[in-house]
Amino acid sequence: MIKNIIRKLLGKSSLSTPVGETTLEAVSLRPAAAPAAALPLPVEPTPVAVAAAEVAAAAVAGPVRGTRVEVPASVHRIDASLLDDRAVKVVTTLQDAGFEAYIVGGAVRDLLLGHRPKDFDVATNATPEQVKGLFRRAFIIGRRFRIVHVVHGRGREHEVIEVSTFRAYLDPAAAEQVEGSEKTSRAALADKSHVVDASGRVLRDNVWGPQDEDAARRDFTVNALYYDPRRRIVVDYHDGIADARARVLRMIGDPVTRYREDPVRIIRVVRFAAKLGFEIEPGTREPIRACAELLSAVPASRMFDEMIKLLQTGHSLASLEELRKQGLHSGIFPILDAVLDDVHRDDGREQFIQRALADTDRRVGEGKPVAPSFMLACMLWHDVVRRADELRARGELPVPALQLAIDAVFDARIGDISGRGKLAADMREIWMMQPRLERRTPSAALALVAQPRFRAGFDFLRLRADTGEADADLAHWWERFSTADDALREELFVEARQQDQARRAAVAAGELPAETAAVASSGGPAAKKRRRRRKPAGARTEGAGALADGGEGGDGGE
Repeated sequence: MIKNIIRKLLGKSSLSTPVGETTLEAVSLRPAAAPAAALPLPVEPTPVAVAAAEVAAAAVAGPVRGTRVEVPASVHRIDASLLDDRAVKVVTTLQDAGFEAYIVGGAVRDLLLGHRPKDFDVATNATPEQVKGLFRRAFIIGRRFRIVHVVHGRGREHEVIEVSTFRAYLDPAAAEQVEGSEKTSRAALADKSHVVDASGRVLRDNVWGPQDEDAARRDFTVNALYYDPRRRIVVDYHDGIADARARVLRMIGDPVTRYREDPVRIIRVVRFAAKLGFEIEPGTREPIRACAELLSAVPASRMFDEMIKLLQTGHSLASLEELRKQGLHSGIFPILDAVLDDVHRDDGREQFIQRALADTDRRVGEGKPVAPSFMLACMLWHDVVRRADELRARGELPVPALQLAIDAVFDARIGDISGRGKLAADMREIWMMQPRLERRTPSAALALVAQPRFRAGFDFLRLRADTGEADADLAHWWERFSTADDALREELFVEARQQDQARRAAVAAGELPAETAAVASSGGPAAKKRRRRRKPAGARTEGAGALADGGEGGDGGE
């Protein structure tokens, strides 16, 4: 209905042609769907190579270029107050220099839905070098796709407007092909503009073209929209406005071909469906499971970034449910395998993870920052505890066991990714702080609250207490202690000694299991640590001695 209204208001015979572009032949706004009998997918998923060969025979030749439709403000009804002044300035600067320029993609989609976009991107027919020359702080980045970051402001208040040049839609079959990936074939990629690997995944795409081809190479119809803030029009080639209002995600062109060009689109369709509450159009949804194997060729760092986006959009619980719905909850992300596997439904971690993700969603919704290190620490905590318990059962001391378990879990679930060092340090600090929070002596407590990551460690403890894994009284004590004055802190130390004595008595009497006394069963050895302090220094092990010194073994052991 919306599509028909737009057509009546604008008239199909009055399509405009921008200066510098060739006139397009009138074509259907959306290609006709293939009949059910011609669908390339078998009932049972087959290897991608077989599926790709089957689809190739039925694929539509050439790009679905669409028809340019300029939709006025009276129809699209975008609220100009939701625009970002800096993004508008980038657009108008480019236009004043004689170039075409538009706000593009997800920002336009969000504006149509009445949301204030988080990020604003700009598309133009200016080359990266021409864009860079117009702005004082502009940087060309990327090899796979060359774009320009135009930077406004400094420090935490800075904002980056990403500017991309209109790209040509090139037939993947005509691209140069290399073996391997971006890393293994770097020499082969040198001086090439359009390159694919053996599976058809685009490794480099830096061929500039007209706007209609730029729209055709974008993934979904709702992301192929261009907004001119000066003329207040939306340029729509693929009925993106109609799909946005119908809340439908539809791939532009043949879905399998598009998934082969960039397998990460499989994850993006899940993320957008969860984030926007959109339905995935059947033709876009059907190939997902058969094409999922293509994700194995995507660099680990890029997959990791996509997983973080899934979990930090403010709709993480919906994203995980959508992954299950599309059959992508296992074997795609090693970290999520530790959480989403069905064997974990009844081992206590599901409630813990759901609370952590719900808290993340809440913070994003309130505009508060969220740290991937905290979220990932929550998701992998039970793996760490399980491995630490195994090591302790073989005779390892509590703190060294925890340290070794952290190393093993991080290597198995995170791997070698960009930024690993900082992420590992933050996660380790959160985990190693848990046994230290059990030690409420004056020197240990005062040192702990002074640490920059104390709040993250305490929030983690509180989450564990909320799910019954840690002592609720302990979490409540630290919450009061962290904001108390000196007099109240003296009272809290007395209270802590009384609680610890009562707990040890209950453990000794068999009324409580030793595991309740400290993290990862470290309650029992707490008494042993005091006995070890009377031994000569040379007789102490590093881990036990570190824990005995007011709980500061966490830092010393690192």
